[in-house]
Amino acid sequence: MIAAGEPAPDFTLRDQDGEQVSLADFRGRRVLLVFYPQDFSPVCGDQFSIYQEVKPELAAKGVELLGISVDHRWAHKAFQEKLGIDTTLLADFEPKGEVARAYGSYLEKFGFANRVLVLVDEAGRVAWTYEAPNPGEIPGANLIFDALA
Repeated sequence: MIAAGEPAPDFTLRDQDGEQVSLADFRGRRVLLVFYPQDFSPVCGDQFSIYQEVKPELAAKGVELLGISVDHRWAHKAFQEKLGIDTTLLADFEPKGEVARAYGSYLEKFGFANRVLVLVDEAGRVAWTYEAPNPGEIPGANLIFDALA
């Protein structure tokens, strides 16, 4: 997994609306990359519902939230609508898992990303990371707030 202090690999992915989003678009702001396995799993739904609840607090601390999984943007749009969330979801679809691999989150055995959080600072460097012990464990919001403290 990528380590704190390293430059965050840049990427450009399509969001749930088909718009291109690049990490470079967020230069000068902090961004939390939330790698997750797949849309519509019960655990992923719970994770993003929790993050939606604390999203205003994250925004108040100057942190933008971006979800990244190997699902297609159409699945992201349906997932976003089903959960009633407004978090930007990025499709690491083709080449499959390329961004997750760059950050060390991709699980080859399963064909998707593990649950990994990567806080990128204003200068585009990794400030903090967390990797869940397994894809079924949700990184709680408390971990994020502890990292921001």
